[in-house]
Amino acid sequence: MTTSIAAEVRLVSGALGAEVHGIDLNTLTDEGFALIHDLLLKHQVVFLAGQTGLTPAAHVAFGRRFGEVELHPYLPRLDGHPEIVVIDSADGGKVDVWHTDMTFHQSPPIASILHLVQLPEVGGDTMWTNQCRVYEALSAPMRDLLDGLTAIHVIRIGTEFTSRAEHPVVRVHPETGRRSLYVNRLFTSHIPQLTRNESDALLEHLFAFSESPQFTCRYRWRTGDVAVWDNRVTQHYAVNDYEGLRRGQRITVLGDHPTGNPPRWEHYAPAPGERYWPDRVNAVESY
Repeated sequence: MTTSIAAEVRLVSGALGAEVHGIDLNTLTDEGFALIHDLLLKHQVVFLAGQTGLTPAAHVAFGRRFGEVELHPYLPRLDGHPEIVVIDSADGGKVDVWHTDMTFHQSPPIASILHLVQLPEVGGDTMWTNQCRVYEALSAPMRDLLDGLTAIHVIRIGTEFTSRAEHPVVRVHPETGRRSLYVNRLFTSHIPQLTRNESDALLEHLFAFSESPQFTCRYRWRTGDVAVWDNRVTQHYAVNDYEGLRRGQRITVLGDHPTGNPPRWEHYAPAPGERYWPDRVNAVESY
């Protein structure tokens, strides 16, 4: 897009990611937001450098430009700003598993906006993977199979919180029309049209393939940096390679309902007495 904004944009990797210098989110204009939104659709994750003075109010206002901001059901929040979740490495804020945020909801978030306010001396990078490129790199027969399947996404936190949703294995982006693989290691339980062992084998292949380096970028944070990522077409991974504290403040933008091709098969019906012995991270449901 053509813009009069004096912003510098550089690509982070060949797969995804763009870093922007010269925009202050505290004084964000409509034109500045349009540039960020355009870059997000093209590059899946946008890094806004030099936001050390970002106020919580401006952070929330930026999130609301994308849509309704979520009040997270179980994570700690910033005092006086319930829209902002506090991600603290000293308080369980290390998620070193590839995942897409909250796919266990019927309408998962469309975007997350993370502001890093404290970093360790070394380490603490975050990685993202481009799920559109992952899907496009699969063979035609594999894409054809996946286009006709759904997946169950589940979270259970003791007796305090449970959520479950069924989504297409391949979702279609509502703004770009691109297809992307939509399963992740942390929350995807199984593909219900397959036997559990078939599902486990296929999902493990898809997880490993989607985490391949050629689909990823890795970002080295500086204090004050902000990242906004399209949760519909990415996974991310917080690298746990550091000592000391890493703290961030995150806003999540409420989502749309994932859409794709309708399933071509019914859910698999196990034979009487058929058993399943799970060996997967999130294979939390039996027959």
